[in-house]
Amino acid sequence: MEEEQGILSIEQAFGDLRDPRSRTPAHNLSEMLVVALCAILPGADSWLGIQVWGETKLDWLRRHIPLVHGIPSHDTFGRVFAALNSRQFEACFIRWMSTLCPALAGQIVAIDGKTVRGSHQRGERAIHLVSAYGSGLGAVLGQVRTADRSNGITAIPELPDALLLRGAIVTIDAMGCQRNIATRIPEAGAHYVLAVKGNLPTLLARMRTALEAVDRFHDGYRKLATVSEHCEVEKGHGRIETRRCLATDILADLQFEPEPWPGMRSIVMIESTREIGDNVATERRFYVSSLPPNATHIAHAVRAHWAIENSSHWVLDMTFGEDQCRARIDNASQNFAILRRIAMNLFRRDTQTKNSLKLRRLKAASCDRYRAQIIGW
Repeated sequence: MEEEQGILSIEQAFGDLRDPRSRTPAHNLSEMLVVALCAILPGADSWLGIQVWGETKLDWLRRHIPLVHGIPSHDTFGRVFAALNSRQFEACFIRWMSTLCPALAGQIVAIDGKTVRGSHQRGERAIHLVSAYGSGLGAVLGQVRTADRSNGITAIPELPDALLLRGAIVTIDAMGCQRNIATRIPEAGAHYVLAVKGNLPTLLARMRTALEAVDRFHDGYRKLATVSEHCEVEKGHGRIETRRCLATDILADLQFEPEPWPGMRSIVMIESTREIGDNVATERRFYVSSLPPNATHIAHAVRAHWAIENSSHWVLDMTFGEDQCRARIDNASQNFAILRRIAMNLFRRDTQTKNSLKLRRLKAASCDRYRAQIIGW
């Protein structure tokens, strides 16, 4: 692969991976990684699928990598990726992404968890991955595995530590609304917008009381503090949706104990009203933020957060079949998940092709030149 200015090739970024095999292997680890990635691009979703695709495309692969001993068997792929150190693989993935996206200033970085449902084994739960997604970039920036959903709180702080977040806005659902997380993000030079739900009932109740008072008595509160409001309306598919964002820096009414949240500068209420015919439903959501009370800016960040669900989690399931993948021995599930995210990011780097990712995979299956272009050869 040719090295673009400042960008590491796949071989360079993942070349430091330590081979888990003790004896001198017949198949080079770096070559196995490239073969697996090339096979996943056009649709392989198992170790056997990678082997079959590799054997079919052996002549094409040998134009770029030696493969002196041919394509490894699916058992070899399974054993090697099950034993491969997943934390080291994650670190290489984050390093590679940092060269593709060296500056995140002004970007919305959404952090959220996803369960790989097909990875469960008898007596063990499916693995849960916490990912950081650049909403404006359309790319997964990094991921960390957590034992289960409840332990996501301990995994989330690892991502701000690993990513170069200076100048970014980090959005996290209620799971990440924790004091230690709110501390780590400003320390990394970034801002946060954190959802507050029933897991923090006292804070939620005080925020609701304060913001509803501000909403009722705008003029009175404007003399005491900054109050910002933004409203947008969307129409389509037989419904009208109105989203109103109210942000203020009135924090004294929240009676924090023992001290205010680190770096917090505003509290936010987003009111969503959906009209479908005669049916009208209204929902209010609440957030704390280190941003000043600019309702337009914060509303955009909250809206962008959902890209991790729609453009990452949904795509991984529907286009890459992540939940159906049965690679589940030791580290195999997590490492296969990293390969899928690398493939998705490579497709998203192609800004010239306007087709969906599903059609891009079809094109990668049928066109050697396009597949080489995506991989960077």
